[in-house]
This record gives sequence, structure tokens and C-alpha cells, in this order.
Amino acid sequence: MLVNAAEMLKEAKKGHYAVGHFNINNLEWTKSILLTAEELKSPVILGVSEGAGKYMAGFDTVAAMVKAMDKSLGITVPVALHLDHGTYEGCYKCIKAGFTSIMYDGSHDDIETNVNHTKELVAIAHHLGLSIEAEVGGIGGEEDGVVSMGECADPEECERIANLGVDMLAAGIGNIHGVYPENWPGLRFDVLDAIQQKTGDMPLVLHGGTGIPDDMVKKAITLGVSKVNVNTECQLVFAEATRKYIEAGKDKEGKGFDPRKLLAPGAEAIKGKVKEKMELFGSVGKA
Repeated sequence: MLVNAAEMLKEAKKGHYAVGHFNINNLEWTKSILLTAEELKSPVILGVSEGAGKYMAGFDTVAAMVKAMDKSLGITVPVALHLDHGTYEGCYKCIKAGFTSIMYDGSHDDIETNVNHTKELVAIAHHLGLSIEAEVGGIGGEEDGVVSMGECADPEECERIANLGVDMLAAGIGNIHGVYPENWPGLRFDVLDAIQQKTGDMPLVLHGGTGIPDDMVKKAITLGVSKVNVNTECQLVFAEATRKYIEAGKDKEGKGFDPRKLLAPGAEAIKGKVKEKMELFGSVGKA
């Protein structure tokens, strides 16, 4: 059931759990995530970066695939199709393509540009019934060519962006895209607490969910995080399962090279990882 993400995140905030945002990269990933959400009766957000959208032949293709798959699989749980780390131009492309939710990442611009673009996009998104996420501060690492040193968000700037009417707010609190280094100092819960005090009931978003210790994720949820983004972890288990299949010579047995067989172990691995994360976030049975 395709919806925007606003209501599911409001419920998550009130219920002190988080909804998982899982990035999709192809048909197998999308199917695995949707089937797992339906099995666990969990709301879910399908994230699409601009790079992944381009890889999958454009946002129109992605939206058509998700809408058709949602219907053909008989998905009854709430599903949001969400642009991840979108540019100003990318947001308009996803609105046109039929996404139900967008993220405008103006964190790499000055605060005035971020405010002006966010304000404009909030008005358009809400007029069309879409939810919208904004970002303040930096998420460390690289995402679709945007590089950040992981600057922590300014709580005052977070309050300013939140007051524009966004449905969810991503704020840098020491989190990183990709694999976390061994010397990573951890999340800045003092900053997160200060941001929550400034933004009140606003659902907060934790990007870079791969590799953050479970206890830190749970603590972040108690401090207002209602959406946790996961991508790299699914990529890693998909790659590992596929590698084991090939190294075991399964691709040479019978028609093991058939893509439907070759990609099946990876797809199952994604199901397992998504289930693990939904249980950690507390969203199971909340649909």
C-alpha cells in the first residue's frame, strides 16, 4: 500500500520505535524488502538515491516498478517510495515520476539556501500529498558524489528547518555513510538530545545505519529518531551470499548460472538483514 511517510513516522515517534528506510538497487532488492515488511507487518520506506535511480533507468522506471510490485505482491502494509539525499532538481524529477516522499539535502549549501529551497519544496510536496525530509549538518563519508566530514548539526538551524513544516529531519550527529572505521567515536547523543528539545514532536532521521552498535540505535530512538536508513549492510550481505554461491561452484551446477538462481542467495540474505533491522527498530507488528 503506497503512502507518504508522514503518518507512519508520527506513529513511530509516539510509539517510541523507528521505521526502517532500506535503499533499493534493483528488482530483487525491492521484492525482498517488500515481502519481509509484509511478513512482519511492518511499515517500510524504500529509499532511492539519485545514483540508484539513474542505474535503474530513471525515476519513472523505479516508480512504475514499485507501484506494480506493490500491487502484484498484494502488499497491505504502508510503503513509502522516498528519494534519498535528493538535489533540488532531483526532488522535482521524483515528484513528477510519482514518488510518495522526497528528501531535499541542502546540508552542503549555506543555511539560507537550504531554508529557501526547503520552504519551496515543502509547499509543493504537501500540496501534492507527499512527505518531505530535510537535512542539517553533515553525514560523514560520500553519498552520490556529496562528501562530508560529518559535521554535527546546529540545533538552532535544525529548529529553523523544522519550523518550515518538513515531515522528518535528518541531522548530523557523528553518523557516517558506508562502513564505520575502527576508531569511530560514536554518536553524539548530547547533540541529538539538544536537537530533539528544539524540534519537539518532529520525527528525526538517523542516516548511516550500517555498523552503528545496536545499543546506540536503541538509545537514538529514545531521543526522537523515528527513521533509520540502511543500505551498506544490505549490500554487504548480498555480496557475501553471492560470493559463497559462486565460490561453491553452484553457478556451474545444472542451470545455476540462471540469474534467478544466481541472485536468489543474495535476495534471501537481504530478507534476513531487513528482518533483523525491523526487529531492532521495533517496527514489527506496527502496520
